[in-house]
Amino acid sequence: MDAGLLAQYLIVALVVLASVAIVMRSQLPATTRKLRVAIALPLLREGRAGWVKSIGRFIAPAPKAGGGGCGGCDSCD
Repeated sequence: MDAGLLAQYLIVALVVLASVAIVMRSQLPATTRKLRVAIALPLLREGRAGWVKSIGRFIAPAPKAGGGGCGGCDSCD
């Protein structure tokens, strides 16, 4: 395979992956969050190297606001 053709295939694959990620984040946010958690948890386990844990922290989604029974409406007394 020609090097130029291989580079073209790699660029097209990266563009397709980026578009899939953007569509998933906008159309399927709950599924995207579950997928990110499923990928990040094994990376954050004890005994992993520091650089692996930092990748896991980067992948992990931000914690949701509010408590277990709180809807986050700011009308607490």
